[in-house]
Amino acid sequence: MWVYDFVHLRLHDGTGIRLLTVIDEYSRACLAIRAARSIRSADVIEALADLMVTRGVPDHIRSDNVPEFTARAVREWLGRVGARTLYIEPGSPWENGVRVSTGS
Repeated sequence: MWVYDFVHLRLHDGTGIRLLTVIDEYSRACLAIRAARSIRSADVIEALADLMVTRGVPDHIRSDNVPEFTARAVREWLGRVGARTLYIEPGSPWENGVRVSTGS
């Protein structure tokens, strides 16, 4: 299973930048990071397509419910390539990416 999400940063001049990150949930390996001022659903498809060429298609891909991941084009494309989508519950960021163990 892959997990993808956005990280938002500010550069020293105040310019905003977005990072699209893709992680393999099992190995915890970072598979890809794409940086741009704007990342749209077409950019998400391009990044995933590039990754799937080299890594294969995952059985599932998990994300939150941001428009770039829930866009019809992304959902339809993922369905065509055979990856099933899982969306985390709104307000539950701990369901996305690397989970932290409490040790108890």
